[in-house]
Amino acid sequence: MTTGSGEPDLPERVAAPPRPGERTERLLGLLFLLMASRHPVTKATIRQALPDYAASPSEGAFERMFERDKEELRSMGIPIQTVEGTQGAGGIDGYRVLDQEYALPEVSFTSAELTVLGLAAQVWEQASLGPAARNALRKLEAAGGTAREDSVGVIARLTTPEPSFGAFLAASQARRPVRFDYRRPDEAVPTQRHLEPWGVVSRRRHWYVVGRDRDRQAVRVFRLSRVSGKVMPDGPEGSYQTPDAPDLGALVAQADSDSQHRARIRVRSGEAASLRRAAAAVRPDDPGWDLLELDYGDDESFADRLVGHGPAVQVLAPQALQAAVVRRLRAALAAARGAS
Repeated sequence: MTTGSGEPDLPERVAAPPRPGERTERLLGLLFLLMASRHPVTKATIRQALPDYAASPSEGAFERMFERDKEELRSMGIPIQTVEGTQGAGGIDGYRVLDQEYALPEVSFTSAELTVLGLAAQVWEQASLGPAARNALRKLEAAGGTAREDSVGVIARLTTPEPSFGAFLAASQARRPVRFDYRRPDEAVPTQRHLEPWGVVSRRRHWYVVGRDRDRQAVRVFRLSRVSGKVMPDGPEGSYQTPDAPDLGALVAQADSDSQHRARIRVRSGEAASLRRAAAAVRPDDPGWDLLELDYGDDESFADRLVGHGPAVQVLAPQALQAAVVRRLRAALAAARGAS
């Protein structure tokens, strides 16, 4: 298609679909920007500093996004000030967040509490939120602003090995339904599930998402390590309500206890001391072997642990655990043959 001048029409810029956690990054970047400046920050500087604003296809789109974000932060109790009048009667000079209105009062901790905080701090390593905030501060300084190094403080950062963590967390915050493929331990192939996420919880070194399963019309807990592929939006933001103060930890603990299994394995005498310590029962079996019974929660994770003991361990039951161990041994054999 061409214009009257014979030149081809250029397509309008179309915004890319949002990444999981993108809105959270933008809100956090905006907060840091307003807290880090000694002077009110103008809209022009804000738009230039934050990537999502800079990528807005029009001034109107930027205005709408900025107003939504500003009201969202205010709804969280963050006192964003609109500074008016210094650039002409009725004009808006910019926006800021004053430390004295937002900062927490001085807090003291006992030695025991400090120990717990120290252990918790070791969990927080790296986050997708950090680069966006640092980038905003650098652009603010380049635009002539003055960043206060003491305004941001210590930023907690968290990583998880589960690719779906960010998507579930963002969906629970936005109250957006999602769909994803999920494979239960007793299923050969994944099935698609539809969920209204309430939150993400860690228990015993594993991550879980809790919410209302739309297919079963009931509360369900899903372990993130069993999610296959991408987590996709399945409805608009704000399309469901989360129950008031649900005890997600208790729901995960209940689901975890309901999924406990009892394994029967044979172990060579004198081998696999860690399995023997965890066993609910140990008794002699054939010469040179002992029979152990152990409780465990997940076939795949427990199979990983068992194959590490090599030929010193044989799985007798249940069949699902036995199959998981056999799959790993066959994969190791295939890899060894391919390398030779």
